[in-house]
Amino acid sequence: MRFHRRAVLALPALAAAPALAAPFPDRPVRLIVPFATGGPSDIIARLLVPRMSAELGQPVVVEARPGAGGVTGLDAVAKAPPDGHVIGMGSAGGLVISPSLQPAMPYDAARDFAPISLAVIVHEPLTVPAAQPWRSVEALVAAAKARPGELNYGSTGPGGMPHLAGELLQLAAGIRLTHVPYKGGAPLALALVAREVELGFADLPILLPHVRVGALRALAIGGKARDPLLPEVPTMAEIGLPSVMTDNWHGLLAPAGTPPEALARLHRAATAALTDAEVLRLLREQGAVPAGNQPADFAAFLGEERARWAAVIRQAGVKLE
Repeated sequence: MRFHRRAVLALPALAAAPALAAPFPDRPVRLIVPFATGGPSDIIARLLVPRMSAELGQPVVVEARPGAGGVTGLDAVAKAPPDGHVIGMGSAGGLVISPSLQPAMPYDAARDFAPISLAVIVHEPLTVPAAQPWRSVEALVAAAKARPGELNYGSTGPGGMPHLAGELLQLAAGIRLTHVPYKGGAPLALALVAREVELGFADLPILLPHVRVGALRALAIGGKARDPLLPEVPTMAEIGLPSVMTDNWHGLLAPAGTPPEALARLHRAATAALTDAEVLRLLREQGAVPAGNQPADFAAFLGEERARWAAVIRQAGVKLE
């Protein structure tokens, strides 16, 4: 048997050649939601994952990691292997508010994540019990000025978006309110219905059922545009308080250092979900406004939000007890 000399010489080179990297993803992708199952973040994630799974060719599995206002779950994302198989659903609390409030964060929100896409914006209307006489923000502000510190506003807990929204309203309107924290959105909504507090901000999906049955009254939306589900409710800008921007939001991130190819695939999957007609319909039914964008745009958005809420925290002198 004779061998061609060139083929024999090539054998060692072929043996030494590295194996081709497996295409991404080569196994299921874990989507860590840093809040409890059944909350807004969890619901939004579960609406996105079927279409993302189809686009990626691998299951995207939602995993709840609640704790510390979103910090616990995001820390798990930041410390995961940066190969794209672990991503997270982040929101304002853990990404732009907690870094200015907590002296010892377990991650650097500006450096330890690779933005994939903003997913949705969720309006946080200023809401009062229907039994209260105020039918406008102007009337509420007048009552607060007449009784400094006597009106209570509820929140979902210290340092969360509803807490900071109340502080921002006080700064912008020149009023003084008393903060009453609750342990989540559902307890806050029930406290408003029961008139334990006079006003409060919370994610629209939590408040909307109570507004629809007439138990609560939404006075204004702290966003750039009116919400299609509450078209009669004006924005804060329309009533002369343009700085009271209180939109919450949810976005997808990977650990810093995730390969560009994996990030590109994840972004395509997110875009596929956020442009799917059925997904869009279901998101709007939940009170979420789809808001997909490019990773660079999401990164810029995060920087702007971080600076804006840091200024509010500083001006209001907010501190976690």
